[in-house]
Amino acid sequence: MNTPTCFSLVTTDLVAHLVLNRPAELNTMNPTFWRELDEVLTQLHAEGLVRALVISSTGKHFSAGMSLETFAGAISMDDQSPEGRAAIFDLLTDMQATFTKLENLRIPVICAIQGGCIGGAVDMVTAACIRYASADAFFCIQEINIGMVADVGTLQRLPKLIPLAVVKELAYTGRRLPAGKALTYGLVNEVFDTHEATVAAALQCAKEIASKPPVAIWGTKQAVNYARDHSVEDSLRQMGWLQGAVWSNAHVREAITAMKEKRAGDFTPLSALQPFKTLG
Repeated sequence: MNTPTCFSLVTTDLVAHLVLNRPAELNTMNPTFWRELDEVLTQLHAEGLVRALVISSTGKHFSAGMSLETFAGAISMDDQSPEGRAAIFDLLTDMQATFTKLENLRIPVICAIQGGCIGGAVDMVTAACIRYASADAFFCIQEINIGMVADVGTLQRLPKLIPLAVVKELAYTGRRLPAGKALTYGLVNEVFDTHEATVAAALQCAKEIASKPPVAIWGTKQAVNYARDHSVEDSLRQMGWLQGAVWSNAHVREAITAMKEKRAGDFTPLSALQPFKTLG
């Protein structure tokens, strides 16, 4: 994979830290961003080497969302024919799939948000597991303000996170949701005074996650996401199958022993994945 240009990626102590690094452009999302993010997520998912992913940003705003010049040039949205409109469906499906990779990643994803989290950035952070925010952060479903419907995940994931009436208010008006209110609604886990403190908290949380057995974290993420979308009865049944698949007496013994001895546990990493089409 080529070195990303829209963000940096460093790994420390089994935690990957992805930092959006186009502050002069408000960290907007152009086609290059989408391609590079998709490649990075695919690699992290397949390798199984890191145990948590933190996403943070630089500059005044976390991200102002989709780069507007993209719609004027790089992306063609043909509304003049049924064939062109059908192609919009396929284009959006491809874009949605990248943020869905955050949700389906084998490791937890934590976002550290400062300033504006606007439009496509809301699509992205709602696919994460945990969101921390600085006091100056705000969220905005910007799409309605530019004459369109939010279409890359916000309207599908946000109702799972905060009250539906609040989602409708934000989506219909394009108003800003400040960090304090986002905390009361449960969209963010905690609000910090500064951006630096927010990133530090995200990295600390990731470090704690990385100290647990990776397969148990994998199973927990699977169970929580499944329970969100299914009945209690179905989720309990799935939990039985899942626990039967990932249970490890060795991991339990090691976790308890490490806790008693006040040391880090020694756990097996997730297996690397090899695409089926490359086998043989």
